Amino acid sequence: MNLVQFELSNGQRRVGLVDSDLIREVQGAQSVRELALSAIDAGVDLARQVDSQGLGDSHDYAQLLSEQRILPPLDHPDPAHLLVSGTGLTHLGSASARDKMHQQAGDEASMTDTMRIFKWGVEGGKPEAGQAGVQPEWFYKGDGGIVVRPGAAFPLPPFAEDGGEEPELSGLYVIGNDGKPYRLGFAIGNEYSDHIMERRNYLYLAHSKLRACSFGPELRVGELPQNLAGTSRVIRDGAVLWEKEFLSGEANMCHSLENLEYHHFKYAQFLRPGDVHVHFFGTATLSFADGIRTQPGDQFEISQAEFGKPLVNGIAASEAAFQPGGIGRL
Repeated sequence: MNLVQFELSNGQRRVGLVDSDLIREVQGAQSVRELALSAIDAGVDLARQVDSQGLGDSHDYAQLLSEQRILPPLDHPDPAHLLVSGTGLTHLGSASARDKMHQQAGDEASMTDTMRIFKWGVEGGKPEAGQAGVQPEWFYKGDGGIVVRPGAAFPLPPFAEDGGEEPELSGLYVIGNDGKPYRLGFAIGNEYSDHIMERRNYLYLAHSKLRACSFGPELRVGELPQNLAGTSRVIRDGAVLWEKEFLSGEANMCHSLENLEYHHFKYAQFLRPGDVHVHFFGTATLSFADGIRTQPGDQFEISQAEFGKPLVNGIAASEAAFQPGGIGRL
């Protein structure tokens, strides 16, 4: 079952079930978050909650996409209550891509921190069920205000040195009224970042991640296949500039999803009832690692068959939100 959120032509919100080229409204649902909270309170899974509410009017999926009326598949009415975070060095090929930015040495004593954390993940990222494995690299990306809807452009701020794609699997979660995190399912995502800034110094990683992101257009409900293969593309002037397969799913990861989830939700501040979390699980495929430098007007296209329609976003230069010396005095 794949779900979307969308807007009617009058701006009203709806939740829809993907049915081939149609989107069928889930009756009585204006948001996936509300639908999930109802399912949690009723003690049923999300698919059963959709079945119990039933389906209504149908809409043309292609038209909704072309008119940019498809929303991210999970959000919160107050963007401050949606946390976007991520983990890196989680995929079996991720260290080689990252190491093109951070130099590798041979023995552990002289390894970069990048290679050391990757090695720890390979050795201890998939513990026995119910056990805590090694911690992954973790980063904060922003709140709901940074999320760009499918089809829209990522802003490229004037201080940015790069705006590069990161094709990733993302986990979508709601915190129930019982204070427990519930995974609704997964979406493909683009964890757009500044790789030139990161390359200057690894301690700039935190800065490089404070950018927009996108995920969707579809939420895949339920468990995932162990092996996922998709395609990441950069398109310039209508032609494919760069294209590469990217792999995800636990068969291609050095951490289990359960371990990554534990090391995020073990923090009490992430367990506030009603809050929404979108967590990016990392990637091993970057156009930047192959020498591509994106520019305003480019488009990213990320696709995996298990997630339905591809996620497409552009890049557009944005104005500065704040200038040096701009602090007000009281």
